Amino acid sequence: MEKKLYRDFFLFFDITVMLIILAALSIFVCLKGDRWILAIYFLLGFVAYMFTEYATHRFLFHLKTPKNRLFLKFLKRIHYDHHKDPNDLKLLFLPLWYTIPNLSIAGGIFYLIEQTFIGTFSFLMGIIVMLLIYEWKHYVAHRPIKPITKFGVWVKKLHLLHHFKNENYWYGVSTPFADMLFGTLKDEKRVDTSKTVKDLEKRGISS
Repeated sequence: MEKKLYRDFFLFFDITVMLIILAALSIFVCLKGDRWILAIYFLLGFVAYMFTEYATHRFLFHLKTPKNRLFLKFLKRIHYDHHKDPNDLKLLFLPLWYTIPNLSIAGGIFYLIEQTFIGTFSFLMGIIVMLLIYEWKHYVAHRPIKPITKFGVWVKKLHLLHHFKNENYWYGVSTPFADMLFGTLKDEKRVDTSKTVKDLEKRGISS
């Protein structure tokens, strides 16, 4: 059972592709890079993803139901349907058609600033490592896997509260740090159970 759980994660197509991309970038950086600043760029990517994870989850994925049908279809696939069926593996991971364009945009912006491929690749490595941590934490939250640390147990509990208690809090999947910073880390006993936690489309139409 445990082997199957790990296999389902690492052999899921979208995850496998991201691991291959990470490996290719790592080989290039290791062969061509020898500057300490590359480690700083890696950490910048790591931290950047941590905050964009929170921002996109809170302000994009949880938008009120849009009138535009195409945009609604996008939100249903990227997040709404995940709240309806949290354990569906196909809805659990971010799809490549969403992830790769976002990586390309982030890499393009960083390249305009830093002006080298080696620096940009280091930055992207940080993003991808944090992305994979996010995907793993998200996977663990929805699978019968018990985290080995108390922190991991806590993070899993917070994400399940987001899904089954109230969708307006506990947005951080990989870490609750941003929730602490922006006031969305709440005591579960002080939060009412939301009537729309499993159906985000019922929260009203956005203007």
